[in-house]
Amino acid sequence: MATLKEQRAALVKEANDLVASRKSKGEELSAADRTKLQGLIDQVKGIDKDLADIAKDSEIKSALEGLGAPDDGQEIKGDGSGKGPGPESAKSLGDHFVKSVGDRVGVLSLRDGKLDAGEFKAPATQTTTWPAGVPILTDYDRTIVQARRERPTIADLCGSGSISGNAISYFVEAAMQGGFATVAEGGAKPQISFDNPTAVVDALKKIAGWIDMTDEFIEDLGFLKSEIDTRLLYQLTMFEEAQLLNGNGSGQNVLGIRNRSGVQVQAAPATEAGNADAVFSAMTKISTATALTADALVIHPLDYERFRLSKDGNGQYFGGGYFQGQYGTGSVLESPNLWGLRTVVTTAAAQGEVLVGAFRVGATVYRKGGVRVEAANTHADNFTTNKVTVRAEERVALAVRYPAAFVKAALAPVTP
Repeated sequence: MATLKEQRAALVKEANDLVASRKSKGEELSAADRTKLQGLIDQVKGIDKDLADIAKDSEIKSALEGLGAPDDGQEIKGDGSGKGPGPESAKSLGDHFVKSVGDRVGVLSLRDGKLDAGEFKAPATQTTTWPAGVPILTDYDRTIVQARRERPTIADLCGSGSISGNAISYFVEAAMQGGFATVAEGGAKPQISFDNPTAVVDALKKIAGWIDMTDEFIEDLGFLKSEIDTRLLYQLTMFEEAQLLNGNGSGQNVLGIRNRSGVQVQAAPATEAGNADAVFSAMTKISTATALTADALVIHPLDYERFRLSKDGNGQYFGGGYFQGQYGTGSVLESPNLWGLRTVVTTAAAQGEVLVGAFRVGATVYRKGGVRVEAANTHADNFTTNKVTVRAEERVALAVRYPAAFVKAALAPVTP
């Protein structure tokens, strides 16, 4: 009986012979020929699938043989690939890193492939002198005091995309000239154009940072996951937000939204009471200049406080009180949005100014890959001091196609 590979070769040859025969006679393929060729192709695809399954089975068997026999009570974990828990099931960046590294954390201390004397176990009768007040057995407090990020960021407001190159090129278009119109039969159609489109190239910028941890801490994979998620990733996200908003574009800095040419400006009102009107006027400017609709705003915490603590003529908070809603109705609103727009309260925002924009359409954050996390003990004197350096980095680019879709609305000066 012919093997699968022999059957596949015979089918391919039959298909090629049919095509060559028609070509030599100067004939086109008939409907029957096409049906037959499609059948042959389907058979070849079926055999390819069978061959792939056989190869996969062989890989799994080889991987299992390489694992050896498990110890008593030891459970073989993994996804069937012989590579341990799959990172695709990770629920966070730290979880992904830990699952990807797994038992290979030992590599960080250079134990694999090296002579290892193992742990020294002191005799039970050994007397050890400790400083006064220090217990012989000491646990490490692995609690991380770090703010959780439960609010949206600038990147969450903008559109998102991925690129394979190192930069994104696009046109920033000025005001539209002409427009659509009703046209009689045989009549000339109106032209639509944009004044002076400007070609812009925004290159990917790398954002990176690292932290050092001792071997004692990194041996706890749960702690390592938390450290990556709540420290590295949190701080990286906060710095990314500052760059997307305020970056000056010099050197390796991103050119942030606030510093783009063409962003509109709303003058400051004369009094504190006019701040809410200024924000709404900024929303109107976006609609009239671009036909887009504002969908979010960014504000500094101290400026948001001015809005949140503002009161009406009866002394009632506009946003509701601290025990119940306005005039005792409803529940307390925690950080309510201004004018119904998604409101990002961040210290990255300029104090005394609210950035209003059609973020989703006006700007796009491009990423090449995701956040990359690596660890090694070869930095500085880490090897001799039992430390491991964990590094996180990402590459991002910001494209602002419609600068006029953003308005910097100045607020009234704070009165003493």
